[in-house]
Amino acid sequence: MGGGFGGLYAARNLGYAPVEVTLIDRRNFHLFQPLLYQVATGGLSPADIASPLREILKRQSNTSVLLGEVVDFDVREKRVRLEDGDSIPYDFLVVATGLQNHYFGNDAWAEKAPGLKTVEDATEIRRRVLLAFERAEREEDPAARRRLLTFVVIGGGATGVELAGALAELARDTLRHDFRSIDPRDSKILLLEGGGRILEAFPPELSEKAMGALAKLGIEVRLECRVTDVGNGTVLAKGSRGEESFPAATVLWAAGVRVTNLARVLAERTCAPTDRGGRILVRADLSVPGYPEVFAIGDIAHVHDQRSKKPLPGVAPVAMQEGKHVARVIASRLRGEPELSFRYYDKGSLATIGRASAVASIWGFRLWGYLAWIVWLFVHILYLVGFENRILVMVQWAWNYFTRNRSARLITGDRAAQGKRALPPPYLCVESSAASAGGDAGPVPEPGATGAAVAPSGSAGTGSPLPGAVEGSGRPAS
Repeated sequence: MGGGFGGLYAARNLGYAPVEVTLIDRRNFHLFQPLLYQVATGGLSPADIASPLREILKRQSNTSVLLGEVVDFDVREKRVRLEDGDSIPYDFLVVATGLQNHYFGNDAWAEKAPGLKTVEDATEIRRRVLLAFERAEREEDPAARRRLLTFVVIGGGATGVELAGALAELARDTLRHDFRSIDPRDSKILLLEGGGRILEAFPPELSEKAMGALAKLGIEVRLECRVTDVGNGTVLAKGSRGEESFPAATVLWAAGVRVTNLARVLAERTCAPTDRGGRILVRADLSVPGYPEVFAIGDIAHVHDQRSKKPLPGVAPVAMQEGKHVARVIASRLRGEPELSFRYYDKGSLATIGRASAVASIWGFRLWGYLAWIVWLFVHILYLVGFENRILVMVQWAWNYFTRNRSARLITGDRAAQGKRALPPPYLCVESSAASAGGDAGPVPEPGATGAAVAPSGSAGTGSPLPGAVEGSGRPAS
């Protein structure tokens, strides 16, 4: 279950095992989430970082892909139940449903401060960011314009840092010549972090380097600043400076994630222990306690690192290695071999701040600046699924680097708002001068109007006036 990194790597590594594999996902594509922030800032299109699951697994004759949403489990009968009422049996079950945004009990903030976990999240953020510049172009009030050009990113982890850096480059490089009434370089970008430093998963030295890189981009970082409320156009926070208010038209959330609701259902059905975040405490082979045929991997599994004794983070390399391990466990059980314990091989951590600037902690080496950025580029290209996606992203990155342009700046979405738009006034037929003089000419529609003409009242035509018009008056009803 799940076509993310964990589920996909499990399915691919079972391709040569004597089993029948069924991969179920509510989406028909695998999404490379580490690059979602570039979709959100117009650097890449969604299709550049997504690949159809059927395309990826089409050469595996023992693998089927099903589009569906699992809503429940019957662990006694060994079946998963889909939203449409169908159920699918299993001998082994691998659950890798990932994470969702977590607002720490303030779910009402989700509408005002979207997170970044799905393609829809990324395109919604892109829409809000670009609309802020468009509205500022027409705004004459200086205070309202400053609010429109203020962007607040909540959360100083890798996602928040990368998103803030990309926003700064969008405003200061890509858009600087696109407007006439405003200068996008006047934009103010705030990064709010509740802890004592950004990128807490990195060594303190690299956190300081990242702070310096953000400062060069003009990004204001507030540490130990905890958000207390997200209102319409205002963020309230409390920190070392006391209570503060940040007027901002665009607020983006990168402060927390939690397991999906389906992971909680799995924990309830199996009576599995969980940590405070809802992650399932799995056994050494990544199976759920009491159910050796059920595996929980990726972001929904609580696994301790053998060396640091700390829980493994919810990042792509962990899910990839866990997916491979589960495939080996299943294959070894079919051969009657001893149980295998999972061991995580930490290859390091990477985060990019902006153009030719990144931090990296790899195999004990600490890199920053241009060299770390080159490593970041190479690693992300390497792990992209699909040769075509790798070529597309490489070409797009090269174009962006030399031209400082982000070509995917499309304002799309918000169907709810589109549905609320007022309809144009009723169509009104106006008699031509020839008709008024007794000629044969028919009614002349208003400029730009479409549709069939309606014969004027009293004529030989068969039509009747449209609602909202007074017969014979030639003007709309009061």
